Amino acid sequence: MQTATPLSPPIVIAHRGASGERPEHTIAAYELAIAQGADVIEPDLVPTSDGHLVARHENEISETTDVADHPEFAARRATKTIDDRAQTGWFTEDFTLAELKTLRAKERLPQLRPGNSAFDGQETIPTLEEVIALAKKHKVAIYPETKHPTYFASIGKGTDAPLVAALKAAGWDSADAPVFIQSFEVKNLQRLKDMTKVRLIQLVDGEGAPADGAAPSYAAMVTPAGLATIATYAFGLGPNKAMLWQGETPAPLVRDAHAAGLRVHPWTYRAENYFLPAAFRRGASPVEHGDVAGEIAAALRLGIDGFFTDFPAIGIKARNDARGVK
Repeated sequence: MQTATPLSPPIVIAHRGASGERPEHTIAAYELAIAQGADVIEPDLVPTSDGHLVARHENEISETTDVADHPEFAARRATKTIDDRAQTGWFTEDFTLAELKTLRAKERLPQLRPGNSAFDGQETIPTLEEVIALAKKHKVAIYPETKHPTYFASIGKGTDAPLVAALKAAGWDSADAPVFIQSFEVKNLQRLKDMTKVRLIQLVDGEGAPADGAAPSYAAMVTPAGLATIATYAFGLGPNKAMLWQGETPAPLVRDAHAAGLRVHPWTYRAENYFLPAAFRRGASPVEHGDVAGEIAAALRLGIDGFFTDFPAIGIKARNDARGVK
């Protein structure tokens, strides 16, 4: 297969930090990713009851914190419907920042990443401002995701305005600022285009549709016509990595996105066999590490402009090997 040329030199995006080696969305995970050479660190953002944005993959935090061990918060346990899915647990929007700071982070996937559990209880939930300060200190970019923007707006906890305000306070409001804002929804990205000049990334998946109803399906959004529409408000596309392939044959997605002027940053490259396509698995155990570097290298040959990975050190080496960098 002939190697395609990216529109931009490929960047390595530390997905929730070096989350393959530390509990996700912690300062320790971000610091390790930076030490390993990641270009970008990724905080998913959810709101507190008093208007702060904090880094958690979801607003339901029972899997990533010790909240269930705090009897003082037992009555906060609730069932909510978010993006048409019922969830039971504890939700960030029901806690003040001070209350959340009394919790400690834990590994979300202890069965697959038992070594990470050794770091349980060591880290607090970081704020957006703490992530920005860390990025500025080490001169790396950030790639915040606005989680469930329609849901949060519906309960009066919209995340777009506080995110833009924090970025502007950091001096980041230009197309060359070290920031990419990502979302699986469409309408909030279109609003953000009028609020900030930083680069916007439309996330898409192989199934389903945006929760805001802005498109009938993600599949419709990645046709040439759909990609042309995305290019009117976004800098790039963040597809599920499986969307790059049709079996072992390259799908047209990277080519079509580039034709629309969109950068392509697929997600998420993880080392465990559990997450790898069959061709890149090594051994029988889902916990064992397979050839994720080979999977990344195959994607780089398609011309991607960057990629999300839980293992930045592996990603950096794979990227450098592909570019012939020692």
